[in-house]
Amino acid sequence: MSHPLLLALFRDASTAAAAAREVHQAGIGREDLSVVASDHHTEGRIAEQIGGSPGSEIEDSPAASRLGELGGYILAAIAIGMPGTGALVAAGPLAAELGEAAGHAAGDLTATLVKAGLPEKEAVQWESRIHGGAVLLGVHARAVNGSDVESALARHSDGQVINTQWGD
Repeated sequence: MSHPLLLALFRDASTAAAAAREVHQAGIGREDLSVVASDHHTEGRIAEQIGGSPGSEIEDSPAASRLGELGGYILAAIAIGMPGTGALVAAGPLAAELGEAAGHAAGDLTATLVKAGLPEKEAVQWESRIHGGAVLLGVHARAVNGSDVESALARHSDGQVINTQWGD
C-alpha cells in the first residue's frame, strides 16, 4: 500500500540525528526511518546511532541486489567444496555483501530523487553532497501526521523536504 515518504538532506550525521530524535517523538519507529550516506558502512553506523535503518530501499536497485546475492550463494556453494574454506565463511556474509554491493552499484539515487519530485539538476547535487558526507533521511509516514514529521525535518535540514508517495 502506498504511503507518504518524506526526504530531507542534512549537512552531517549530527544534524540528521537531531531531526531523527524529533521524528521518533512524532511516532516514527526504527523501521520507518531510512538513512542514506556515502557508503553502506557509514549508513549502517549512522542508522544504528540514530535509531534508523540503512536506506537500501531508497537508493539501491532491488533486482541487482537479488542478482548479486544469488552470485554470492553460487560462490558460497563452490567455496564449500574447497579445502580451507567452510560453510560459515562462504554462505551468509558473502552473499549479503555481494547483494548489497551489486544493489548499491546499480542503484541510481539521482533517479529516485527525480521520481520523488526533485529537479534532475538538484537531485545530482544532492547525490554529490551525500558522497561528500551529507546524510539523507527518508521517513515513511505510514501511521503518523506527515506534517509534524515534515516540520521536524525542515527545522534541521539544509533545504527543502520532499513529500512524495512510496510503494504500490
